[in-house]
Formats: sequence, C-alpha cells, structure tokens
Amino acid sequence: NIEYLAQRSALGWLLIAATRKGVCFAQFGDSQASLRQLLATEFPQAMLRDAGKSATGSRLHAWMAALVATVGQGAPLSRIPLDLRGTAFQIRVWGALQRIAAGQTRSYSAVAQALDEPRAIRVVASACARNRVAVLVPCHRVLRADGKLAGYRWGLARKRALLEREAQPAGATKAV
Repeated sequence: NIEYLAQRSALGWLLIAATRKGVCFAQFGDSQASLRQLLATEFPQAMLRDAGKSATGSRLHAWMAALVATVGQGAPLSRIPLDLRGTAFQIRVWGALQRIAAGQTRSYSAVAQALDEPRAIRVVASACARNRVAVLVPCHRVLRADGKLAGYRWGLARKRALLEREAQPAGATKAV
C-alpha cells in the first residue's frame, strides 16, 4: 500500500508518496494527474490511496508541509524516513548524496571518488537520473566537473532554483 498527497509548491505540482517504511516517491510535475499517473507507472503492483481525502494530521501531510517550505523558502529539512528502491550501487549513490549539506555541491566525479569508484562517473549520473525522491535525495546538488548545471530529471530551472534557495542564509528572502 502506498499513500500519496499532491500539492502546489513554489516549483510546480509536487506529489509525495510513502509506504509504511517512509517516502518512496517525491516528484515535481506540471499537473496532479500526470504525477498520479507517473506514481502508478513506477509502482504498478501497489494499492494507491489519496491522503488528500483523509485527515490533515497524517505524517504525509507533515512531510509535505516540510518539503513545500524547503522548496519555497529554503527552510531546513528535518529527517524524513525514506523507502528507497534501486540497485545496491544506486542506494550507495543516494546515500552519498544525502551527506551533501544544503548549500554545498559536488561534481559527479567527486561523488564517484567518495564511493571509491572513481571511474563510475556515468553510473553516478545514471543513479541521479533514476532518483525517485526529489530534494529528499538531493541530486540537485550534483554538478558537472566544470561547476555548470547538468541534467535534472525535473528541469534545470528547478535545479537552479533549489540551489539558489539553499545558498541563501536561513530566513533570508530573495528580492524580487
């Protein structure tokens, strides 16, 4: 069983979904319907339940509120339990990404080096691309070796916005 909740965020629609173990899906999209369809495609055997039709006190509502605040204002994100599914190497990459502090970045090659797999740069990039939990596994913090933005599953504009918000001091607001 997977419970999900969709809400508008500063970066567009955001849908998060969780099993009993934790969040297994957190993705941005253009519509609630397209995200719901993507969730069903990613987890075809799961029974999906819309948490938006339940009480607002659920853990999913609290996690969504925290994620929306992080995306919108750069608020620090508290530890949210995850239920990650991938290959053993993908899980290692995602763990390494979670150790990159907000406001910092690493290159794909630096992540590969940190995993003692210096030649696995493309595999690291592939693991980033297969990340199902935006922001919670912060693949947006990984850049090309020259420091430039590289592909991001949810678009370079979102990646740039996330990095800019994280670079601001806590509580600061960006002038418009």
